[in-house]
Amino acid sequence: MSIKYETIIGLEIHAELSTKTKAFCSCEYSFGGEVNTQCCPICTGMPGTLPVLNKMVVEYALRIGTATNCDINKISKHDRKNYFYPDLPKGYQVTQADIPICENGRIEFYHKGEKRSVRLTRIHIEEDTAKLLHEDAFKGTLLDFNRCGVPLIEIVSEPDLRSAEEAKDYLEAVRTLLDVLDICNCQMQEGTIRCDVNVSVRPIGETTYGTRVEMKNVNTFSGAMQAIEYESNRQIQLLGEGKTVAQETRRWDDHDGVSITMRTKEDAADYRYFPDADLAPLVVSDEWIENVKKLLPELPVDKYERYRNMGITESDSVFLVEQPSKAVFFDECVKIGGVSPKTVVNWIIGDITARLNKNSMSIKNAPITPKNICEIISMIDYGVINNDSGRLVLDELFVNGGNPVEIVERLSLAQNSNEDELKNLVNDVLTVNEKSVADYKNGNTNAFKFLVGQCMKASKGKANPQIINKLLGALLNFRTAKSQ
Repeated sequence: MSIKYETIIGLEIHAELSTKTKAFCSCEYSFGGEVNTQCCPICTGMPGTLPVLNKMVVEYALRIGTATNCDINKISKHDRKNYFYPDLPKGYQVTQADIPICENGRIEFYHKGEKRSVRLTRIHIEEDTAKLLHEDAFKGTLLDFNRCGVPLIEIVSEPDLRSAEEAKDYLEAVRTLLDVLDICNCQMQEGTIRCDVNVSVRPIGETTYGTRVEMKNVNTFSGAMQAIEYESNRQIQLLGEGKTVAQETRRWDDHDGVSITMRTKEDAADYRYFPDADLAPLVVSDEWIENVKKLLPELPVDKYERYRNMGITESDSVFLVEQPSKAVFFDECVKIGGVSPKTVVNWIIGDITARLNKNSMSIKNAPITPKNICEIISMIDYGVINNDSGRLVLDELFVNGGNPVEIVERLSLAQNSNEDELKNLVNDVLTVNEKSVADYKNGNTNAFKFLVGQCMKASKGKANPQIINKLLGALLNFRTAKSQ
């Protein structure tokens, strides 16, 4: 009988902090800047220079640490991680080794409707490295030092994940949390959030972990899922053939969907960590920690549960939680009141998002307000306009802005709800569509839909469809009864 295995997954997420300046110098950094124009003697490691820690780096680390219920080390330190590689101008990377700023936390999220919790080993501060440039236009490799010294936090999880799908939901939860805390712009295409994936397998029922393999260069969440599935299958195949899994570091090739051996796995001793003599111990006061806690926003898992309690579906709740700016817009609409939260969500996810995507804009800078949307929905609910007219109002807002009520008047979009007028219109339609009336009398239900369409066409779309349906049904039933 073949052995069944389970996959054990741990993730190391590197998030670039969106501070104005770098970790240890006053250089500003923005993605896509001209090569080697955002660097100085400090971040390029020139002899005799001294680093100065950016206070906001610590502030941001405290935000994520308190939000994930970590123990905050009131005294921590910076260490030098020594290794030789072209992208490391100083010959070492400033990080935190044995005493990180945050330890022993957890991140809660939902996977397939069930609440999950992943333990965090640590969250520590470190600096980014330079960027290697490989181009067909030149031979060899060039270096761009712009990114060197950009502040990062590394979020290291315990091996609590058991599938690629669960890992993806965890990654989404981390990204959303970073976004909500406003400490990282989370643009994966810019490399501001990336991860290393640790995978092992073991027979189901075993408690001892198998040999762990680390995969680097995982720059997308879909890539993380593919990498996990690939590595899990690779290890299971090796074990099934009676071979052993080597402890190593592999590079994930997103293009070909395979991982490639980089090097056998180093031990921590290989890096020769030692305290950075140029940086004083990092001391965090109780007052600082308490102030950070007081300013924390509503966390994603709490927001999700609040939306579910409002009757919002699981998928729609996830949508809002993962897009904080749209969640803020939704909450403002609900606060204004007078409209169904479910209806507001449908408009945000459907018509509003479609127009945002078409115009390449976010809801923050869109020419619409929560009040606008509540007015449109209210006019539809009260029969002043129909859904199609509501979309026309939304289009007009995106193009020219304005007031929904004034737009309805200016474009003559208001529905006709006058029953006497509509009754005459329905009678006229029935008179010129005798065959359809006969079909309805003979039990053809499609004839009713056809007649509704003819009534709407005759009114040029202005008739209130609910009243049309009511009047048409009554008049058809009257004619049917009269003919019997």
